[in-house]
Amino acid sequence: MKGYVLDYVNENEFKKLERALKKYNMLAFKKLNFEYYPALRSGKFLGEMVSVDKKSKVATYELKLPSDKMFTQIHGEVKLIYTVHPKEEIVILESITPAKILLEGHMKELTTYKGIMISKENASKDMFKIDLLNMLQNKR
Repeated sequence: MKGYVLDYVNENEFKKLERALKKYNMLAFKKLNFEYYPALRSGKFLGEMVSVDKKSKVATYELKLPSDKMFTQIHGEVKLIYTVHPKEEIVILESITPAKILLEGHMKELTTYKGIMISKENASKDMFKIDLLNMLQNKR
C-alpha cells in the first residue's frame, strides 16, 4: 500500500467532532475531506509543525481549517491536530478544535445569535462577545 494510513487516537470522539464540523462549518468539512486528508495520505503534511521528537522523528502538526472570522473571534481557530509517525507511515488524527463547542453541538442543537452559533452553557458570555465585536466593527 502506498502512502500514509490515517488512524485515530479516539475514533468515536474524532467522528463526533467531524460530524459537528459538517453540521456547523461545511466549508471546513469539505476542505478537510477532499483536500487535506488526501494530501496527508500522500505524505504532504500541511499546517504548522508544533513539536518534534528528535529521537523517534514523530512530529505534531496544527492545520487551520477555514472558518468564519466572527466564529474564530468568539470560539477560537478551527484546527486539525495530528501526529505523523514517518517510520510506520501513519498519520494519527488527534482532535479538531474548538472541541468544547463542537462536542456540545454534537450532543444538542446549538442556537445562533446574530448568525453565530452560541454555547448553551455560556450563552450570555458568547452573546456579550458578539455584541462587543459588532460594536467595535461599527465604530470603524
